[in-house]
Amino acid sequence: MKAIVQDRFGPADGLELRDIETPEIGASEVLVRVHAAGVDRGVWHVMTGLPYPIRLAGYGFRAPKQGVPGTDLAGVVTAVGTDVTRFAPGDEVFGTGIGTYAEFARAREDQLAAKPATLSFESAAALPVSGVTALQALRDRGAVQPGEHVLVIGASGGVGTFAVQLAKSFGAQVTGVCSTTKVDLVRSLGADHVVDYNREDFAATGTRYDLILDIGGNASLSRLRRALTPKGRLVIVGGETSGKWLGGSDRQVRAMILSMFVSQKLGTFIASVTREDLLVLAQLVEAGQLTPAVDRTFALVEAPKAIGHVEAGHARGKVVVTI
Repeated sequence: MKAIVQDRFGPADGLELRDIETPEIGASEVLVRVHAAGVDRGVWHVMTGLPYPIRLAGYGFRAPKQGVPGTDLAGVVTAVGTDVTRFAPGDEVFGTGIGTYAEFARAREDQLAAKPATLSFESAAALPVSGVTALQALRDRGAVQPGEHVLVIGASGGVGTFAVQLAKSFGAQVTGVCSTTKVDLVRSLGADHVVDYNREDFAATGTRYDLILDIGGNASLSRLRRALTPKGRLVIVGGETSGKWLGGSDRQVRAMILSMFVSQKLGTFIASVTREDLLVLAQLVEAGQLTPAVDRTFALVEAPKAIGHVEAGHARGKVVVTI
């Protein structure tokens, strides 16, 4: 099969399109003929091995443990393991797999769900990691409630475009923060208000929010706290620096420590894709409450360009690789 392969940690120009063996599946795994695969910042982190602690998290120390990058996928089941009961060859699915920038990829049964019939493979591939991250940030970590005021910083990115729509589906009043060229996109997603960070400081508007999702910024904790209500919640989902050792995670650690001494709840979390949450997203899609915002699609051979497009911050929503 054809796949994008990397032999060492480094920039996207180290990725190559090669012919490799089709992966073998385990008893609880499914083999998927990949039609599309999503691109997110996590792909860049694993590709570069940065910040360095990611290498200690099981992704390889001197070289990538998994030679084919990619996690999001949408495609058709071609084979199932002996313990798999939910899927059969021919089923259209979406979710997460191992090495999805390839014609075929392995996936765990419990990290897949039936693809919504209303979505193309490209749109379905945009959902898993970013959609589940937004869902868990709002519902689980942020405990959003109907009528609350929610601020989404980085509202035009992969996670942000889902967060705006999901917050609205939970009955919140949503303000999105983005750049000038992306204001119309965020407004089209249903945001009640949009703050153009090139023209306005969200912390200086006088508005206070019950919940802030910081996805795409590096605002100081003091600025973020000024925009929160006295008992508001801050969930740091993203916001990175170029540091090779911490990469911005120091701000997340400081937020969790500070949270122990103030009335506001400040913290972060690590998303985990589950079948149950994929089904929640699929139900919202089918109900017309959630639509993946796909910015651009790239052919498999163009995967390095796709990753570079996301890294440069140009994406308006999700970027997808088609196979």
